[in-house]
Amino acid sequence: MTYQGHVENGAVVLDIPMPLPEGAKVEVAVLRGAERLLGPKPLWMRIVEIGASVPREAWAGVPSDSSVNLDHYLYGAPKCEE
Repeated sequence: MTYQGHVENGAVVLDIPMPLPEGAKVEVAVLRGAERLLGPKPLWMRIVEIGASVPREAWAGVPSDSSVNLDHYLYGAPKCEE
């Protein structure tokens, strides 16, 4: 079920009070238009979203030494031994 509400003093308040049981798990989604009130997403959050969009199979193909040998994989520079 979906209930509409708003934020009041930092807490989510349902527009129509519902007797939800104590400890009930809920999900809160910010509706369109409210994002501009929150400001732009931080860079780290954008990077996490991009990483999450890459399939696991693709991550499995990333070399484990890519941080040390980035120039090797990008430009063909000699490979560094760890």
